[in-house]
Amino acid sequence: MQLRYAMTGLVVALALAGCQRTAYDYSSNASAGPAPLTAQPVPSVQGGQLPPPTGSSQFPAAPASTSPMPGAPPGAMAANALDITKESMVGSWRVNGSCDMFLTLTNLGSGSRGGTRGCVGELTAMGSWEVAGKQVLLKDRSGNQLGSVYKTADNRFEGQTSTGQSISLSR
Repeated sequence: MQLRYAMTGLVVALALAGCQRTAYDYSSNASAGPAPLTAQPVPSVQGGQLPPPTGSSQFPAAPASTSPMPGAPPGAMAANALDITKESMVGSWRVNGSCDMFLTLTNLGSGSRGGTRGCVGELTAMGSWEVAGKQVLLKDRSGNQLGSVYKTADNRFEGQTSTGQSISLSR
């Protein structure tokens, strides 16, 4: 038993003998930082007058309508649409099988907060939504309507954007 303690002590002593201090030596100047970079020449700045603005804007006016979307007549989809509640819409939805839409009950203007992830086109600007009758209105952050969808089956909605692109929501 005593031999075991002696051997353990010897192993510990040999292990500690191999250790050395590896702290940084602040008094040493041998490893000073890299030399500073030399300044690069900068071209001169030129001044001049900008041309006057033109009368027309390059951007079209934002739509401010909350009427039913163009294309199909408003009653066509609504006639076959199922009843919906705001609470049943809350959560995550798959849009056209390629991106996600998130709908909450947090108030934002006249509707509730919502948004998309991974979508392209108009739906990237979605900021809010609201239920109006049998349709769900999708709006941008300024409250302008981007599109609308109608419930066609459990966990399935169909509709279109303001430019006529079809939208399908599913979970």
